[in-house]
Amino acid sequence: MADVDRTDVEVAQPTAYEAVHVHDVYNQIASHFSSTRYKPWPIVEQFLQALPDGSVGIDIGCGNGKYLGVNPSILIVASDRSENLVKIASQNGKHSALIADSLSLPHRDSSLDFAISIAVIHHLSTVSRRVQAIKSILLTLRCASLPAIDGGKALIFVWALEQSSSRRGWDDGDEQDVMVPWVMKVKDPSDGKEEAQIFHRYYHLYRQGELEHDIREAGGLVIESGYEKDNWWAIVSCPRSELV
Repeated sequence: MADVDRTDVEVAQPTAYEAVHVHDVYNQIASHFSSTRYKPWPIVEQFLQALPDGSVGIDIGCGNGKYLGVNPSILIVASDRSENLVKIASQNGKHSALIADSLSLPHRDSSLDFAISIAVIHHLSTVSRRVQAIKSILLTLRCASLPAIDGGKALIFVWALEQSSSRRGWDDGDEQDVMVPWVMKVKDPSDGKEEAQIFHRYYHLYRQGELEHDIREAGGLVIESGYEKDNWWAIVSCPRSELV
């Protein structure tokens, strides 16, 4: 893993930076990436299984759509910025998958019962864009109409800086903006031999408390939060008066 040394131009043009260091990479590695993503994370599975039958929600940054079939009694509209991952996710017959930007979601405000965003927001390269992504999620959620009636909820996961026990070895005090390699074997067309090709993806590693801070900056309420296997997670809801 390498620290990110971004030029002033790259910092000033985050959309172009992410297109190169996130979107283009996932389009190139989509098939190989999908083959390694098949087991639902326990907290995500629990969140989806606990939803009332008939709930309608979204999976933002759905990847290969591995969460779409976790609970057959709910409806999920999946989206991803990677065209090739959306094609893979679309093979799940019951649910729709579409190409969408997490900063500009194509869903009606206050219309959804739930949302999940699993290992997505950490790919945004500025604080303001990460907060805006959370706000975009909150805006889609159905808000409580009466004190006794719950509104919609979202589950957000991001990679943690505190990973001292993992193979990556990051921990508090390390650089938070890093490039993470993805190694894929490709065949050389000239001789048919396999060679390792390395793609570098941008990540912002969240330190303890940072996700909750960003959620509050976006106008959200943190219902529950915690740490699981090198990730920080939070379940959030949206007080409408704070999202104007």
